[in-house]
Amino acid sequence: MPAFGRRTPREWIRTSMRTPGILIFGMVLAPCGWILDLTATVAPNWRTLNNIPLRPQNEIIQQGIFDICTTTSTSTSQDCTQEDAPYFEEQIIDVAQGLMVASLIVTLIGLAVAIPGVRCWKDRPNWTVAGLGGLLIFLSGVMTIIPISWYTHILNNITTVTTGAEIRVGYCIILGYIGGIFEILGGFVMFIGICRCCGGKNRGEKPVEEVTNRGRRQNPPPSRQVDVPTLDRPRSTFSKESQDDDVSFPRAKSPAAPSNISFNGTPYDADL
Repeated sequence: MPAFGRRTPREWIRTSMRTPGILIFGMVLAPCGWILDLTATVAPNWRTLNNIPLRPQNEIIQQGIFDICTTTSTSTSQDCTQEDAPYFEEQIIDVAQGLMVASLIVTLIGLAVAIPGVRCWKDRPNWTVAGLGGLLIFLSGVMTIIPISWYTHILNNITTVTTGAEIRVGYCIILGYIGGIFEILGGFVMFIGICRCCGGKNRGEKPVEEVTNRGRRQNPPPSRQVDVPTLDRPRSTFSKESQDDDVSFPRAKSPAAPSNISFNGTPYDADL
């Protein structure tokens, strides 16, 4: 015998066969973030050294976490594989190398896990699998933000053989921040699909009773038919005189056309 006051589980129904928006959002941002993180990992431009003493004024040294290149502001060519032992011995370089590579791998694993759960050819997605993939993507974004933030914080304190130069932030830092934020947002939005919230709107679902009651309200009872008396009278054949007699005021008589028409013009031969 069921316990007193126990509620039956609420049934939900999907209102559309489309893939939920939170899954589309995550599956778009995650690959974009992965591409930006890949560029930030392999490109040697985490910071740049400008105005280097005892060197040409337009020479620039670009330092990454795997390589160091030398270029000029007036040329597009680069001379890479530069030696800088103090720079690569810094702790942040080893941490950044490990976390950035791990972030790329975890993102790919997260996408591989999420794709079977996001399949739109089924009646409803596998929210547990899709949420697990979103969690992995979220963690990969965190693994990207940690070395990027740490490197930015100690940007001017990282030792290098080149001293006295002006240090500037490279474009890899910007790309890394954007890519990490993309992965964090995409993974978090996908992960919240594990639990139903906001009245089921995050999953594109509605309670069964709400859909049923709405369908009933959209079908009102048929309206009553009311017989309205007609004001049309039966027509009968009337003569013109009877119509004139039927009105309550006299009609104006039209003047009769003259029978004799005088002709004052010059006659022609055809008139004779």
